[in-house]
Amino acid sequence: MTETPTQRDGAASLRDFAIESARLLHDRNCEDIILLDVRDLSQVCDYVLLGSGTSDRQMKSVADELEDIGSERGHACFRKSRDVASTWIVNDFVDLVTHIFEPGQRAYYDLEGLWSDAATVEWRREAEPAGS
Repeated sequence: MTETPTQRDGAASLRDFAIESARLLHDRNCEDIILLDVRDLSQVCDYVLLGSGTSDRQMKSVADELEDIGSERGHACFRKSRDVASTWIVNDFVDLVTHIFEPGQRAYYDLEGLWSDAATVEWRREAEPAGS
C-alpha cells in the first residue's frame, strides 16, 4: 500500500514533532534521551520518547512545554498522566507518547527493554556530538 502525499506530509510532520520534542528535553537538561520508532511494533503509537529528569519541578515544566509545542504544531495532547510524586510523567499525543522519568523509576520499568526491537531515531542537531 502506497502513501498519499497527505499521509507522507502527516508522517513527516509527526516525525519532526517527535524530533523537536526530543530536542526540547535535551535543551531543558533532561538526560538519557531516546526517541524510538515503533511503527512496525505498536498498534497504539508511532514514536516513543524517553528521557530522565533531574527533579519533579523540571519534569513537570518540560511536560507542560511539550503540551504547548504539541498544540502549536497541530498535535494536541490527548492525555497527560503523572504519578503522585511526579517520578513518571506521560504525555500522550496519540502518535507520539512521551515518558519523562526520575532515573530510578525509568530503570525499574525499563521501557527501553520493552521496545528493544524498535529503531532509534537520530534527534541531535548536526553540530551536536552524540555524547551531549
